[in-house]
Amino acid sequence: MKSSLEIAQEHELIPIETIADRVGLLPEEVEPYGRYKAKVSLSVLDRLADVPDAKIVCITGMTPTKAGEGKTTTLVGLTQGLGVIGKNPVACLREASVGPVFGVKGGAAGGGLTQVVPMEDLNLHFTGDIHAIGAANNLLAAMIDASILHGNPHQIDALRIGWRRAVDMNDRALRQIVVGLGGRPNGYPRETGFDITAASEVMAIMAVAHDLGDLRQRISRITAAYSYDGGKPVTAEDLGAAGAMTVLLKDALKPNLVQTLEGQPVMMHCGPFANIAHGNNSLVADMVGMKLGDYIVTESGFGSDMGMEKFFDIVCRFGKLIPSAAVLVTTVRAIKHHGGVPDDPRVDRAASLNAIEVGMANVRRHLAIIKTFGVPAVVAVNRRPGDTNEEVELVKRLSMEAGAFAAQVNDGFARGGIGAADLADAVVEACDQPNSFHHLYEDEAPIHDKIEAIAKRVYGAQDVYYYPAAEQKIAQFTRDGLAEYPVCMAKTHLSLSADPLLLNAPEHFTLPVRDIRAYTGAGWLVPLCGDITQMPGLGKTPAALNVDIDAEGRTVGLF
Repeated sequence: MKSSLEIAQEHELIPIETIADRVGLLPEEVEPYGRYKAKVSLSVLDRLADVPDAKIVCITGMTPTKAGEGKTTTLVGLTQGLGVIGKNPVACLREASVGPVFGVKGGAAGGGLTQVVPMEDLNLHFTGDIHAIGAANNLLAAMIDASILHGNPHQIDALRIGWRRAVDMNDRALRQIVVGLGGRPNGYPRETGFDITAASEVMAIMAVAHDLGDLRQRISRITAAYSYDGGKPVTAEDLGAAGAMTVLLKDALKPNLVQTLEGQPVMMHCGPFANIAHGNNSLVADMVGMKLGDYIVTESGFGSDMGMEKFFDIVCRFGKLIPSAAVLVTTVRAIKHHGGVPDDPRVDRAASLNAIEVGMANVRRHLAIIKTFGVPAVVAVNRRPGDTNEEVELVKRLSMEAGAFAAQVNDGFARGGIGAADLADAVVEACDQPNSFHHLYEDEAPIHDKIEAIAKRVYGAQDVYYYPAAEQKIAQFTRDGLAEYPVCMAKTHLSLSADPLLLNAPEHFTLPVRDIRAYTGAGWLVPLCGDITQMPGLGKTPAALNVDIDAEGRTVGLF
């Protein structure tokens, strides 16, 4: 089989105006960016306000391994499979961050015969949204330091500046830095750092803003620093930055329209990570997709404990969305990994089957998490070369015994939409089931209770330990009137706990919360658990080592 990049490069794409017309968009609602991608005007929401909303399918997964389990491949396969069985789906996806593309993850547009295209554009600069978000973020950072230099009219305490700069790259050397060196013309020296753009509050705001007015209001509420005078918050509005930041972002707020290999529409917009941010595509992309199709298929990052919990507790809360079903993506390889056996063909049959029996504890835990929210779950076994029929059938049987509504193979990577048709049938049936969707906690619950609800009922923790800095922040945020905010947990994605080495379904552990950030513009609190950092680093052999151009100028090595 050809590589995913070769398949994407050789595929004959449909002009984006044709995709837009098929999905019911008017010419004046579409702004082409070249031949195969476009921005969609939010005016479509007013025109189609009376159209019934589509059913929402959330793609999530078991606890991932570093190899990846193929949630995007499953999302695209399911979208294409829904097309095969005669439905009208719209996929909703996050934009790819350059950092992970050149880091561990590689390309982020699916794979094989289940891809979103144009693949190279999607994985690199796309329509410039992430660059605009970084520019807006860094404008505020520059205006903070300029304000301090020019008389400090807001009495900003340099030791209490929470706003950090952002860059769309994995760069650990920028986690902690000193700015303002070189004398007074360059400002006053102070410690600060960079976050990756996907983890920035501006990205979070973009992903939940309803419209341009809402975006402007949220940006104005950003807490950039605190003053000497009683610790008063200093906002982006106080600093005079909110208007210019909004101008930088006004085009980026419009969701992007692209296509699958089989011509289904895909809304691709915003790219927050699920371990250090809320991990879902933009709310406006969901809102537009819900008016254009009869099913929207949206992906939440990492496992159900990460992106799905945040989709249900934050995105659905803000957007008043009610999901109809969740698809839990699994692979035989990942289940074996959690069962203590590596993906090695030399492992004999008995050991492999036993590892699946053991590793299924992780799948059962994730099915229980989905059940906690009252949504039916369909298990998708994302098939890989080398998986035996016996292994796949064992996963399906054990999934049904664990309470899944259905369990089906996704063979879309090798076969395209036809390989996911059975999965699509199962998802349609699941969406027709009675639904008791609810959030995990109420707005009025104290901050401690919200954190502990997630830690105990989702992660399976026995207890939560708060570092003194975290306790101080909880007391401060409660005094500041932020206690009704939802919480957006930041922790490792490689374990249900905060320790990436605790695999499968750990029990009797304590979740450590070392600090909490207030995203007053986005409207939530971010507890930092364990050693999680908001700026990843490149590994010893990053994916960037494989990326190059060939003699004809084509990209190679972008998987």
